[in-house]
Amino acid sequence: MAFQISPGVNVSEIDLSTIVPAVSTTTGGIAGPFRWGPAQKRVLIDTEDSLVLQFGKPDANTADTFFTAASFLGYGNQLFVVRVINEAGSTTNARNATTNAANTTNTVIKNDDDYDLNYSSGISGVGNWVAKYPGELGNSLRISVCPTANAWSSTLTGTLAFTNNSTTVTGSSTTFNNQVRVGDILLAGPDRYEVKVASVANNTSLTLQSRYIGNTVASQSSVNRRWEFYNFFDAAPGTSEYVSKQGGSGDEMHIVVADEDGLWSGRANTVIERFAGVSKAKDALTQDGAANYYKEVINQRSQYVWWTSHLTGVTNAGSSASGVSFGAGTQSRPINASFVLGRDGGTVRTADSLIGYDKFKNPEEVDVSLLLCGQGSAPKALHIINIAESRKDCIAVISPRRQDVVNNSSYVGKEVDDLIGYRNQLPSSSYAVLDSAKKYIYDKYNDVYRYVPLNGDTAGLMVRTDNERDPWFSPAGFNRGQIKNIIKLSWNPTKAQRDQLYKNGINPVVTFPGQGTVLFGDKTLLAKPSAFDRINVRRLFITLEKAISTAAKFTLFEFNDEFTRAQFRNLVEPFLRDVQGRRGIYDFRVVCDESNNTPEVIDRNEFVGDIYVKPARSINFIQLNFVAVRTGVEFTEIVGQF
Repeated sequence: MAFQISPGVNVSEIDLSTIVPAVSTTTGGIAGPFRWGPAQKRVLIDTEDSLVLQFGKPDANTADTFFTAASFLGYGNQLFVVRVINEAGSTTNARNATTNAANTTNTVIKNDDDYDLNYSSGISGVGNWVAKYPGELGNSLRISVCPTANAWSSTLTGTLAFTNNSTTVTGSSTTFNNQVRVGDILLAGPDRYEVKVASVANNTSLTLQSRYIGNTVASQSSVNRRWEFYNFFDAAPGTSEYVSKQGGSGDEMHIVVADEDGLWSGRANTVIERFAGVSKAKDALTQDGAANYYKEVINQRSQYVWWTSHLTGVTNAGSSASGVSFGAGTQSRPINASFVLGRDGGTVRTADSLIGYDKFKNPEEVDVSLLLCGQGSAPKALHIINIAESRKDCIAVISPRRQDVVNNSSYVGKEVDDLIGYRNQLPSSSYAVLDSAKKYIYDKYNDVYRYVPLNGDTAGLMVRTDNERDPWFSPAGFNRGQIKNIIKLSWNPTKAQRDQLYKNGINPVVTFPGQGTVLFGDKTLLAKPSAFDRINVRRLFITLEKAISTAAKFTLFEFNDEFTRAQFRNLVEPFLRDVQGRRGIYDFRVVCDESNNTPEVIDRNEFVGDIYVKPARSINFIQLNFVAVRTGVEFTEIVGQF
């Protein structure tokens, strides 16, 4: 206890309840191309629906990565996804809402961190908005801003002529160029029939999106014009309560993000986001104290759009509220912008993929147990194996190259030769697993059938094994190795072919008639004969090492004496007994005493704990001996003799 200077009672609390914690063994990681979403940033995804929402539906260029991830999520619910882009060819969609001057500077905003660090103060030359992420999918977006009450609704000058069954509208003494936007709604004829503007030719001529149906009106005065999205809001924008109390006025705006081409919602011009009563004042707050400044609201809440500059013609946008009249400025009409110039960047380069996987290198930043390769290639496989070897707490799960196993029929068994050739490009490692085929699936997003990698399923089987049993059980075989969501394999190896694959460390995936498609091997890529050439043993030791090392951190900076060593033994031994009881190991011994913590070790400020383990082995071969005997023979005489 602490030394006391004067009499008193000192109360101390000593915590000796430390245990070996449970550790995660079911979290996966993958990097690859997607059509949408943050680039070069880890995002935790739990379902296929979340995958679509965050990264978009697949196309031909992204199907391998997408369906590898989706396959894994069919077994587990924790997958870190990193979107990679071809940075040499990708651009973020942009459009200037007032001059239609498109982004010509190939701006690429990768993610929110990139925006906050490099672009939050604005971007010149790209307009008022850019799409949230790079890619052509953003070209389907359109943004419409109603900055004032007059932009919400106004009465047109002059008179308009509407002709029954016609899309042409002519005006007299009208100023369409200054009062009407494409998309605006006009209330036509005596019945105030709503018609939408398709184009404006000049001050006295415009075209409707659909024909006016009603009595021909040769001259209609005081025609009311409305913002096309007026019915999505309760009232026209005015003055917010906050700005009013600060002595300001006219700060409110309404903002809509629409799916112009229908690529997001399946229906053109569907409203996918709306923001009511946001403020032009940079210090504006809502009644509950949240930021209401339109720039902050869009940046924080929109899934599709970043702010890049203030709207041209909108008075005092970005000023503080006190005493400021934000007014209509020169903008008495809605401000509309269609997004353009987004590019997917073509095929993602291998270098881009490797940069994406680097997001999983540091075990202190991200806890991941399974690295999914997606589409197989030697450089990518080598890279993620190196990551797994360096981390020593996860496994790289790899599939063959497409050309090795899809329509590879030059001669019988060429798949085996090419697979072995591919495997021989990879190192010997107990931290890597290689399967043998691709699976044929139905792509419901594009109504086509595709061959996709199986490493998402192989990793998923390990997750399912963890959930049903423990990490030290084999994920292969008829009990736990059933592949989900498969129509057929790209090729189905025979027994002789499986023998060739297995002795080279390749795990066959096999379809057995009436029994499903099964992972029929549990080898790692370790070439040396060892207990670690099996998946269950490698994952057993990852679990033991991860859990015990986590608990051992709390021994740092304690004294290396018998009390601390006894604490360590009492910490580890109950954990190993539990693993033994759950069939993970046959036997164990923990040595942590003067025999391995010698005076020399203590003087080097070190602490040594030796943990000996006999790992449980999975059954790979079954021998059944049927022995026929004569009627008069006693079984006790012959049992064990053959």
